[in-house]
Amino acid sequence: MKRFGLTACALLIAAIPLAAQATDATDPILPASITFATSTGYWADDGDTPAVTRPPVAATPNAPATATPAAPSQPRHGYYKLFAVRQADRTAKVYLQQIAKTETGPEIVSTVEVQELNDLNPYVTDIRPENSTGRLNEPGLFAMVYLKTDPDGDADSWTVIIDEFGDISVEKSGH
Repeated sequence: MKRFGLTACALLIAAIPLAAQATDATDPILPASITFATSTGYWADDGDTPAVTRPPVAATPNAPATATPAAPSQPRHGYYKLFAVRQADRTAKVYLQQIAKTETGPEIVSTVEVQELNDLNPYVTDIRPENSTGRLNEPGLFAMVYLKTDPDGDADSWTVIIDEFGDISVEKSGH
């Protein structure tokens, strides 16, 4: 019983800083407008390869800035993050980030809007990776975005795919 009490006390003391951090509304860890996110897939390059980009799209007022650091000329690798940002009208904007793993921690290489989905003015209901086991066997990304175009309608699934060359395709799923 004494051992249980010490363990419970240690767990309680360890949880206090986490609870304080999680409830600090002035410095949220993740903005409330991020409704769904997945980090999945992977990429690697020689350091001179340009970041994942899309054809130019019309500027949107709430679009995150795109980071375009100078080419570091040394091998880089990382993963992708696909996320939905809720808008004031309850629809969402979907963005794709390319994240580099660095010695100092994750670094955003690029942020692009997934225009094919955003043109639908979607109500995003879920975003899921191809699998939840971790890193894929091949470079790239495969994720499913579940969305509604009518808030009272049924959700459709869309695939977001990045191939080994960094080319992005977005298609409505057939199932």
